[in-house]
Amino acid sequence: MIRIAIQKSGRLNEDSLQILKDCGISIDNGKDQLKASSRNFPLEVFYLRNGDIPQYLRDGVVDIAIIGENVLIEKGEDIEIAEKLGFSKCKVSLAVPKSVKYASVQDFEGKRIATSYPNTVRNYLKKNGVTADLHIINGSVEIAPNIGLADAICDIVSSGSTLFKNNLKEVEVMLKSEAVLAVSPKISEVRREILKKIQFRIRSVLQARQSKYVLLNAPNDKLDRILSLLPGMRSPTVLPLAEMGWSSVHTVINKDKFWEVIHELKEAGAEGILVCPIEKMVL
Repeated sequence: MIRIAIQKSGRLNEDSLQILKDCGISIDNGKDQLKASSRNFPLEVFYLRNGDIPQYLRDGVVDIAIIGENVLIEKGEDIEIAEKLGFSKCKVSLAVPKSVKYASVQDFEGKRIATSYPNTVRNYLKKNGVTADLHIINGSVEIAPNIGLADAICDIVSSGSTLFKNNLKEVEVMLKSEAVLAVSPKISEVRREILKKIQFRIRSVLQARQSKYVLLNAPNDKLDRILSLLPGMRSPTVLPLAEMGWSSVHTVINKDKFWEVIHELKEAGAEGILVCPIEKMVL
């Protein structure tokens, strides 16, 4: 049995449970449970406060965790990251009131900065030769400049709407973060073998999320041109159609290049293009 920690509530909790579900791992959890087991995989889930997870990993209370990379940078730089998971993306940024003119990070010299990420801010400012007064706040830091507690803030930024509502503007992006699979330094060899199975499933799910399965019809006299546009896993699958002079082409396209490739295929003579989501992709 391997023990995994995930955030007790919030968006990261939902995304973490979803990727486990997509990996075929069913969790028997009820409302307000702090611990639950899988019915079809040797895994036990601990629902914990995000900020507490690095210490639980360090102490070996849990073997692995799905956690924001930003939290590890702040509280657990010594902890191994096994996989980057591609969801719950955000930035950790410095922000100042909109009315303040800003030129460079040197403007923070001697200023008061409210944050719940003191180590991250301190290291960033030190790297840039800046000294500032940090006010550590656990909770909503955006209000600090409005009540005269600080000149600036450091916080997580996703859409930027919270900064906008509090009359603040983002001026420095200190780091970019996403959810990661972190590993305890005390994990046993037996549990590391279970971890390998989880990683195999996660990679299959993440690869599928980045890809689209495409089927199209192509006239044989234009087939070479169409095939040259396709970036298939190895090479596209080509099958003859019942109608003479036509072939069916099957391939996989990265979703980031999808529309660009589709437009080129249409111009090259492809017809009847069908696009399907991929549930898993085992490479």
